[in-house]
Amino acid sequence: MSDILTPEEIIQKGEKVFVQTKAMTGATLSYCPGCGHGTAHRLVMEVLEEMGILDQTIGVAPVGCSVLAYDFMNIDMQQAAHGRAPAVATGIKRVYPDKFVFTYQGDGDLAAIGTNETIHTCNRGDNVTIIFINNGIYGMTGGQMAPTTLPKMASSTSPYGREVESMGYPLKITEMIAMLPGVAFVSRQAVHKPGLVRKAKSAIRKAFEVQRDKKGTSFVEIVSNCNSGWKMTPVKSNEWLEENMLPFYPLGDIKG
Repeated sequence: MSDILTPEEIIQKGEKVFVQTKAMTGATLSYCPGCGHGTAHRLVMEVLEEMGILDQTIGVAPVGCSVLAYDFMNIDMQQAAHGRAPAVATGIKRVYPDKFVFTYQGDGDLAAIGTNETIHTCNRGDNVTIIFINNGIYGMTGGQMAPTTLPKMASSTSPYGREVESMGYPLKITEMIAMLPGVAFVSRQAVHKPGLVRKAKSAIRKAFEVQRDKKGTSFVEIVSNCNSGWKMTPVKSNEWLEENMLPFYPLGDIKG
């Protein structure tokens, strides 16, 4: 007989199966229903709480859907200009080398206007952690094509699909970063299924452990949906992610 309890048995036994992390402020999230940002926020905060470093951590969020992260993450936060979070994180880390410093960025931010800051921060091996949410689109500003938009994928600025011949190929920024000697750990994960959430949390924890051990830059990509920008229901967007995004952006540890 299995030792796994059913939900009804858990309720009857009074077992605690969920604890709200104190690392989140409790403010109502501004993200669209079904978006992966909320789950990614919680994972980062859970890891920091479990490592006992909440009061030692400074987060940096730039322009984009994550711009209001300081409303949700109950830690010291700094806002950066569009794409400049890695540069700001570098400055903070050099002033406070014993602090844990991380950026939380979307693909339109990190892989577009922020490509320069991202590449050079990683190339220097700055001892910071970068959390990268990739939904293949500019989510906040109207669903425009991003560097990570897939071939043939429709967006508000590529309504007939991304044409590689004129618009170029999607940028696999995570693989590019993994090649740099200053980068110690690189992983790509997702958060649209329970099993994947657990793997993503494990990768995020390892990223902060790499920073704790002063090994260099750590980088975790989270492949997520954007049901509003993709013009789909949350369920359909998760299916589309599985069928289209993950074959192009395969999950797993890439380095470290």
